[in-house]
Amino acid sequence: MPLIPGAVDKTASFLKDQIAELERELSRLQRALASLTDGREGRRGPGRPRGSTTTTRRRRRRGGTRADQAVKIISQNPGITASEIAKQMRIKPNYLYRVLTDLQKEGRVKKSGRSYSAG
Repeated sequence: MPLIPGAVDKTASFLKDQIAELERELSRLQRALASLTDGREGRRGPGRPRGSTTTTRRRRRRGGTRADQAVKIISQNPGITASEIAKQMRIKPNYLYRVLTDLQKEGRVKKSGRSYSAG
């Protein structure tokens, strides 16, 4: 099939123009990203590189675990409610309900209505 004279040259020129336009757009998008992230890529800020490991020392809690604290309060105050326990422990009741459920499964506390007693 014979080619139309100049068709290949026109198509090549058109493709080069399109590539140049895409490169300009890429440059604009990269500048916009850099201005949004202060030159960083992604959401990580400066600091330790991703994947590096460090040994972190956890702060030791006073008075044992939350479960042990709850059992101690319950044994000192039989019939206490979860919200009263949470107030004494200075934690939110939502978290305490999870702890109390585990303690019930372990048999360390018993629930009767809304009140708890040592198991």
